[in-house]
Amino acid sequence: MRVVVIGGGPAGMMSAISSAENGNEVILLEKMQSLGRKLLITGKGRCNITSSLNIQEFIKNTPGNGKFLYSVYENYDNTHIIKFLNEQGLEVKEERGNRIFPVTDKSVDVLKCFSKKLKELNVKIYLNTRVEEILIDIEKKIVTGVKLENEEIIKADKVILATGGKSYPLTGSTGDGYKMAKKLGHTITDLKPSLVPLTVYEKDECKELQGLSLRNVKINIVDTSKNKIIYEDFGEMIFTHFGISGPIILSSSAHLVRYKEIEKCMKNKQIRIDIDLKPALTVEKLDQRILRDFELFKNKELKNSLDKLLPQKLIDFVIQKSGINKYKRVNEISREERKRLCNIVKKLQFFISGFRPIDEAIITSGGVQVKEINPKTMESKLIKGLYFAGEIIDVDSYTGGFNLQIAYSTGYVAGKN
Repeated sequence: MRVVVIGGGPAGMMSAISSAENGNEVILLEKMQSLGRKLLITGKGRCNITSSLNIQEFIKNTPGNGKFLYSVYENYDNTHIIKFLNEQGLEVKEERGNRIFPVTDKSVDVLKCFSKKLKELNVKIYLNTRVEEILIDIEKKIVTGVKLENEEIIKADKVILATGGKSYPLTGSTGDGYKMAKKLGHTITDLKPSLVPLTVYEKDECKELQGLSLRNVKINIVDTSKNKIIYEDFGEMIFTHFGISGPIILSSSAHLVRYKEIEKCMKNKQIRIDIDLKPALTVEKLDQRILRDFELFKNKELKNSLDKLLPQKLIDFVIQKSGINKYKRVNEISREERKRLCNIVKKLQFFISGFRPIDEAIITSGGVQVKEINPKTMESKLIKGLYFAGEIIDVDSYTGGFNLQIAYSTGYVAGKN
């Protein structure tokens, strides 16, 4: 049987491997000049391969149609991808937050494992090859092949569509697959950026803090119109020239993109982020800590007394927010002023104004509607012999290796079937 896989990302490569292992003649088509372009930039070039959490937690960390993935995870989970990489000679390690990385800290080594296996299985790889459309027998609603941009036709018994989403277009994810799927009658749900930095109304303040990375902070995102916390997280974030980014901010975007009337709420300045810079300390303990520091620097001005508590770049900013004169000597600061300082450290606030564009997102939220795909095989319910794998499907997760696992698992099942 001849199987054509469209797209050479992690989902496409895994589809091709899985299909070839089942004795099929496999042709892998990639429009870029090399495979796995997006894989190379994941985890800041280190490749957060997967997570060590159990599958139940994978589902919980997938706000976009997580339950659809139960069956594929039963077939292929995080233990399988680790075993696959080990068999290709690559060891992995676990880091903070259950994240799995290659011991070499190089995503290129993960890509080499896929390339090695594809070669071993004699998968025919065509690079710089763009697919124009998927051909079908209209009466039988069955796949017959694909037509390339240069009008060449490749006959196929089955086709796996694994072209990715619309995020990071420079890696080849430009949404081609959605057009092909739509042309064949599939529904494409709204495409939005997910795992994307956020913009804030206080842009000038963030510009002041640009490049400052905060570790071990807690965030609460509040819908002020309902006085309700809609998202909370703990970890790392960074200030940018337009607002905020970093792991916990990216994960929050995956949640916010699904929040009811989010655009309207943001427009009305109703979505606030509260950053707790010292989550391990209560307000009382923080006050005691500040008092100890003041005792240590009792003859100094306030601006020179907080080095042990806050990053240098944040000191002036926090003092300004508290409304205390930064040149005031610490032994002159009142209890009331100290209380204001504690409140800012425990609740640094910004109002979220929007999401950065989809081409800056790590993942696309939306895609081929899951109701139109058989969750056990990844085959289209509309066209026989057409399968889907990876980001093109309307499933997406938080950060932490979950989205790559979706690619391997859906790819494996599509290829196997």
